[in-house]
Amino acid sequence: QVQLVESGGGSVQAGGSLRLSCKASGFTFGYWMYWVRQAPGKGLEWVSVIDSGGSTTYYADSVKGRFTISKDIAKNTLYLQMNSLKPEDTAMYYCAADRFLRALRNDTSWKDLRSWGQGTQVTVSA
Repeated sequence: QVQLVESGGGSVQAGGSLRLSCKASGFTFGYWMYWVRQAPGKGLEWVSVIDSGGSTTYYADSVKGRFTISKDIAKNTLYLQMNSLKPEDTAMYYCAADRFLRALRNDTSWKDLRSWGQGTQVTVSA
């Protein structure tokens, strides 16, 4: 069983930056690692995903060019560098793990991802 613990959230002004971390424990080899967010009153939205080896990444159009996903395999830690933050990026950010690459669409049932962290809040003020 993979256990995930996020950190690094906080409050910033628009245009600012934050770096989220997600420490994984347990066997994560072969797992895709996701960042998924949920804004107040809205559903889950996928943000970015990275493969087990860290060489393949995908981004939602809403964050492309501003966010960067990466991982430190030795530390078993996932990161999300968020630059040029906008008020619409305000959400609870979760890291999640799954053996499969899910369809990267808004209508995908993201709640079905295998393992989840507890989330870290990001608040961006105008």
